[in-house]
Order: sequence, then structure tokens, then C-alpha cells
Amino acid sequence: MSPTVKNNLYQLLFFTRRFYMALGGNILLFIISFFVPPLYTVSMLVFLALLVLLLLDMALLVARPATILELERKVSPRLSNGDDNEVILRCVNHYPFPVQVAVIDELPVQFQRRDFLLKEKIGAGMAHTFRYVLRPVERGVYAFGYTNVFIRTALGMIRRRFVFNTEQSVQVYPGFQQLRHYSLFSYANRLQEAGVHKRRVIVHSMEFDHIKPYVKGDDVRMLNWKATARTGNLMVNNYVEEKSQQVYCVIDKGRTMKMPFNGLSLLDYAINASLVFSNVALNKGDKAGLATFTEQQVDVLAATSKKTQLDKILEMLYAQETQWQESDYEALSVQLRSNLSQRSLLILFTNFESMSSLQRQLPFLRRLARYHLLLVVFFENTELKKITEEPQQDVEGIYRQTIAQKFAYDKKLIVKELAKYGIMSLLSPPEQLTVNVVNKYLELKARTLI
Repeated sequence: MSPTVKNNLYQLLFFTRRFYMALGGNILLFIISFFVPPLYTVSMLVFLALLVLLLLDMALLVARPATILELERKVSPRLSNGDDNEVILRCVNHYPFPVQVAVIDELPVQFQRRDFLLKEKIGAGMAHTFRYVLRPVERGVYAFGYTNVFIRTALGMIRRRFVFNTEQSVQVYPGFQQLRHYSLFSYANRLQEAGVHKRRVIVHSMEFDHIKPYVKGDDVRMLNWKATARTGNLMVNNYVEEKSQQVYCVIDKGRTMKMPFNGLSLLDYAINASLVFSNVALNKGDKAGLATFTEQQVDVLAATSKKTQLDKILEMLYAQETQWQESDYEALSVQLRSNLSQRSLLILFTNFESMSSLQRQLPFLRRLARYHLLLVVFFENTELKKITEEPQQDVEGIYRQTIAQKFAYDKKLIVKELAKYGIMSLLSPPEQLTVNVVNKYLELKARTLI
């Protein structure tokens, strides 16, 4: 891409630090020559040499068309929220001599970066690719601005600016890069490195598949005696993992999900985990659905195992925002009761900071657990955990640590209170939410609870 923003000559040229230092030294030499007259001639010669170098440098840079330099930005139209996204700037130098290039890319305002600068020396007729990484922490539309390129020659007296109209808008979606991450680990059979593991559970699915000859290692309890009598060889029943079960990610969009951790809100952690979990459930043959709720609205995406379901979930998650009001759990229980005709696994992403907040919603959670398999996922406050582990030296520190320990203890009480009513729960640090939810789902599948 060639420069498309036209400026006057005085707006395109900038004196460098080298020029100002040389000019300052020349001025100092003139001042000294006032006291030492023989130095006046030397000062004039230095001034003329500096002027000649300046004019020569200007001729080398300016006496060329604007197309002498090309630049192109390559960025995906969709960025992954909470992940590192690579941006590429390819610069081509058509000057017949090497130039020193400095690139300032106008990043979206959401990043609030005012120190962005890339430097490189590019040879004559050569190209160079600049790479940098952006990590968005909120969903939405991000607008890139112009790209400013400053070049100078080996003389280094002035710099010429090229302004490229590279304005571009990209959308930041939930962390879809994690889908590729988990898929690659699954393909390479290295899921344990990502934290996903299998648990050995002494149960089997009751969905019959076929009868096969017995081989060493098969469970003798699965012997089919009628088939054995007919064939004269030991035959066993073969079972497969039950599929086509309905699983729903239910996301609370109330004020408790606004709390930030490592730049991302709890809602964004829940959204990223829901996307990865839905992909895992679909690959397992189950039907994945989605539900979100606030104080006034409950939105439900019906569960299905169609190939287009993941795209629908991604588009629905993209537009979700938290509200300042407390979510209506009663409306949620009513809507799910009317919309879900069969027993389903509900993974509820919410956050409870105290027993009183749980007690207000417990009747509605018990109503949901009566008709569905309910798993309540809430977050461990990692900042409070750090305070409880740090040694304290003064009374104020001990007081803060005691309060932090009380809040941490309340989280454990919430787990016990839910278990008392037969409701499963998962207390997880935000950064480990995705792995913990996937592990819990695989455990429930292995135990044939769904």
C-alpha cells in the first residue's frame, strides 16, 4: 500500500536529534570564536558543511515519489478475547540505498498504548516484516487508525514521514483460539499437558452397541451367556458412551460477574469457558445449548448437535454484557422449566461472595436441581488467597488477613451448603476455569450421571 494521506513538505520533514546536536555544537563554536577570533573561520566551515549535508540528505529523501515506500498491515478480521493475537506490518523499501525505518501504528483506543514504536534497518530494494502481539480484554469492535512511517538515511540529518491510510475495524470475539489449542492437544494426545485428564471410574454406560468375541482384558461381568451358548465361544456385550444428552451453559450476567481478574471480567472467563466446553460436548456427540439471564431477560439457545451450533453459540456469546442489577434466578428457573422438556446438564456460571447471597437464590437452585443435573460454577478470589498466605507484620495487616480468611472460608461453606441439597458445585480460580469445567464434564460422563 502506498501513502494516501497528503501533507505539505514542512509537515513531512523532521529534524533529527543528530542535526540538533550538530547545530548546537556549531553554535557553541561560534560563541567560543567570539573570544578566540581564529576559530570563527572554522565555525563558518562547520556551518557550511552542516548545511551541505542537510541539503544532500533532503535531496536523497524528498526527491523521490511517494510510492518509494510501501506498507501493508495484516490482521485477522476476528481477534480472540484474552489471547495473544499477532499483527503483521510488511514494509518494502524501494530507495536505492538502505534506510532506517521507525513505524508508529495507531492502535485501537481500548489498548491505551502511547509508546508503540518499531524500528529496523531495511536494505535497498528489500522488504521487512514487523510482528507484534495484541491481547484484548473486552469484546467489541476495535478500530485501527493510520500507520506512520519515519525514514532517515545514513546521514541522519532529517526524517521523512509517510502516512498510510490503513484504517481498519476488527471484531473481538470470545476466546476462540482456545478451541484450536484444545483441538491440537487432543489430536496429539497431549491433553494432560493442558490440564485435561481422564479419571478411572468403575462404571460403564448402559447404551448397548454390539456383541463381540471375548478377548483378554474384557470385563467378564459383560459375558453374554446366550450368545456364548449359540456360538460355542465366549461372547461379551459391548457398550458405548451415551450420546445425544442435552448440556446447557447458563451464564449469570449480573453485577457479581463484573469483577475483574488479570484484565478480564468474570463474565469473559465464563464466556470463554462456555465456548470451549460447548465444542468439547459437541465432539462427544452431546447436544450443546446456551442460556443467559439478567434481572429482566432470559435468553435461551436450544441445544442441538448440528455442525452450525458452535457458530450460533459464538455469535450469541459475542454480544453479552454484564448488568449492574442482580440477576433474577426465579425467572431463570421458570424459563428453563418451560423450555427444556427433558433432563439436561446445566452448568451455571455465577459468583457467590457470601452465604447470604447464596441463601437468597438457594430455593431457585433447588428447583432447577429437581428437574435437571445442576452444576454451579463460581470463582475463587485469588487476590484474597494471596493475602491469606502472606506473612503480616502489623495490626492492620493481620486485620486484613483475618477478613480475607473469612471470605475464603465462606466460599468453602457455600460448597458444603450446596452439597447438603444434592447440588454439585465447582469452585475454581478464574484462569483455570476452562480446564476445570471440561474435567468436571468428563468426570460426569464417566460416571454416567448424564
